Amino acid sequence: MKKKQLEPTEYNEYYAGYLSKVSGNTTLKEGFKKDEETVMRFFSSIPKEKLAYRYQPEKWSVKEVLQHIIDTERIFMYRLLRIARKDTTQIEGFDQNIYIEPSNANTKTIETLLEEFTITCLYSVNLLNSISNDDLYTMGIANNAPISARACAFILLGHSSWHIDIIKERYL
Repeated sequence: MKKKQLEPTEYNEYYAGYLSKVSGNTTLKEGFKKDEETVMRFFSSIPKEKLAYRYQPEKWSVKEVLQHIIDTERIFMYRLLRIARKDTTQIEGFDQNIYIEPSNANTKTIETLLEEFTITCLYSVNLLNSISNDDLYTMGIANNAPISARACAFILLGHSSWHIDIIKERYL
C-alpha cells in the first residue's frame, strides 16, 4: 500500500516525530525492506567496544536500543494485527523501560540481536501481506488513544530511524 498521508486522527500526536522520518511515498513493504537494510547496516558498522556504551549511566546501551527497536516492532505489529482483525478490545500501553533489563540485551552478541531483528522483520512483512489494504485503515484504541492499523506500521518505520539518529548524535 502506498502511504496516503496519515490523518491526524489515526495516531496520537506523540508519534508525529517518528512519522516525520517516513518518506511520503513509501509503501509499507518497501519501507520495511529498506528499514531492515538500514538497521542491519548501521548496527553492524558500530565498533564492538561501543555496543555496551551509555552516554549517561541511566540511559540504554547501544545493544539495548536495538533490543528496544525489536521489542517495539513486536508490540506494534501485535497492535496492528488486533486492530486490522477488528478486535475492539482496548489495547494497553507498555512501559518500554521495564522491558530492557529482562531482555538481557547486553549479554547477547550483536549477531544474535541482528538475527532477532531480521526474524522480527520477516514476521512483520508476512503479517502485512496477510492484511487487506482496507483493513489497514481500521481504527482501534491502544494506550488510551485512537490509532489505525496502518499507523502502527508507519510509526515503526520512523521509530528505528529516530533511534539511529540518537545513537549517531549521542553515542558515536
